[in-house]
Amino acid sequence: MSNDSTLHAVTAADFSQVQHLVVTEEYAGQRIDNMLKVLLKGVPLTHIYRLLRKGEIRVNKSRIKAHYRLAPGDQLRLPPIRVSDSKEKQPKARPLQLQQIEDAIIYEDSGLLAINKPSGFAVHGGSGIKLGVIEILRQLRPQCKVLELVHRLDRDTSGCLLIAKKKSVLRHLHQQLRDDQVHKVYHALVVGRWPARKKMINVPLQKNTLQSGERMVKADSAGKPSSTEFRVLTRYKSATLMEAKPITGRTHQIRVHSQYAGHPIIGDEKYGVEEVNSTMRGIGIKRLFLHAAAITFILPETGKPFTISAPLPDDLQKGLSCLQ
Repeated sequence: MSNDSTLHAVTAADFSQVQHLVVTEEYAGQRIDNMLKVLLKGVPLTHIYRLLRKGEIRVNKSRIKAHYRLAPGDQLRLPPIRVSDSKEKQPKARPLQLQQIEDAIIYEDSGLLAINKPSGFAVHGGSGIKLGVIEILRQLRPQCKVLELVHRLDRDTSGCLLIAKKKSVLRHLHQQLRDDQVHKVYHALVVGRWPARKKMINVPLQKNTLQSGERMVKADSAGKPSSTEFRVLTRYKSATLMEAKPITGRTHQIRVHSQYAGHPIIGDEKYGVEEVNSTMRGIGIKRLFLHAAAITFILPETGKPFTISAPLPDDLQKGLSCLQ
């Protein structure tokens, strides 16, 4: 294959040889891991992520990470890839998983779908997770030629998640994300009484990956600039329900900024207080109390601001009702 071939769906016959492809406008702005899942149909997700980690997949002759966003004209190199046997093909979602995600859909039109993502669901498979929200949705909507994540939520975070059903919508929303035109609102229950005067946390965040592969983020002057706006919603005896608006979009940003402020999120096993978490489990708050409550963006079809809201899940509502 010539070095200037444009990006296309690679067939099984192509896997045995090196591929040199040029990224077109159609794929601009997409994360490379998402694009590869569509491009390399039949290749296990674990194998795709392994090739990225080892640097065997390169862009412009350089190693890249899974979150790299493609740009028009990028030169993509794929190594020879062996198609695994049928045992490693993506498993079918269980009926309960299909029903949970179907029931979570809160908005859908011809180009966009939104769900109130349940806590415990990863947004995509990989790193030991065989099925995420996007893979389950593709099984629910086999007639959709395009179903791509617009953005992400942590596995334990519930709430608004957007999925594009058209490439044009995906490009439009990715551009809005880059231009800071997408506004997200989260609700979080934090430890203690958050001071009303503390309305903004501007603290750089540094992301690290431990030997186990676990991602940890910490406040560090050497990190990337990060800002979160906070507002008190409801005060309880030993906790505060907060509204959090991330100005930047760093990994675990709200969780780490809350911890830095001295008020970690209840139920956070990574950055929280285990003694508090244990007590809260006793009243029914058994997971991270962080919920993506609303997201506002420009609806591509109308050009006007559009807000999608996701109600607080029943388990968190019940937990709040037990607080004093």
